[in-house]
Amino acid sequence: MTVRGGTEQEDDMKFGSDNTNHEECCSQGHSSASTIATIEAALSADQDIDSSAIEIRMLGPVVLLEGYITNAADREKAISLAAMIVGRENVQDRKLSRFPTR
Repeated sequence: MTVRGGTEQEDDMKFGSDNTNHEECCSQGHSSASTIATIEAALSADQDIDSSAIEIRMLGPVVLLEGYITNAADREKAISLAAMIVGRENVQDRKLSRFPTR
């Protein structure tokens, strides 16, 4: 927040390393927190996917899916769910496979 002449200019607030907030990058104007919460809810609601070790982060308009998966189907399902919310071009998969040994 910047104070100029005794008045607060809240629209001068910037977050993130590139000094660009999500609202400026995302044409829908969703906040990063609401986007993350929506994707988390979608992953949690899907009973076919184990999302317990998947973390969701935002880098500008891009959703980063990080963490671990236990099968290949979970990877594709998580990507698909996130893509339904932000578009496939805005989803980056950084999950690592941790398949059970037999």
